[in-house]
Amino acid sequence: MYDKKVAIVIKDDLLPWQKLNVVSFLAGSIAIGFPETHGEKFITADHEEYLAFIKHPTLVYKADNAEKLQRAFRRAKDRELAIGIYTQQLFDTRSGEENVLEIAKHTADNLDLVGMIVYGENKKVDKALDGLKYHE
Repeated sequence: MYDKKVAIVIKDDLLPWQKLNVVSFLAGSIAIGFPETHGEKFITADHEEYLAFIKHPTLVYKADNAEKLQRAFRRAKDRELAIGIYTQQLFDTRSGEENVLEIAKHTADNLDLVGMIVYGENKKVDKALDGLKYHE
């Protein structure tokens, strides 16, 4: 049984390619920020190596609107969970440096969130995301 989990919340009105893009970037942020989330690399019987997975369950939720995403964001902050963010404006950037500059233009209360990732204790994650449904 896992004592921690990873949860991604995606605004449901995004285009399919945007949803996949946001999930990809956010999942990478947990792997980079928390080395303890790394599992072991896979090695085949003929000794070929493949990348490891994140070893904690990763659940993907949908937010039907911006307010539901903002509510989950505030609740995650209140519970002091590790949070990664993706804003609408990042779809128009072309580099990591541009991403950093774009986020720096906004206060936390004024982020135009389209997705977020949280990592922490199961119960805290569940409470932060209370009321959201799994993405289909």
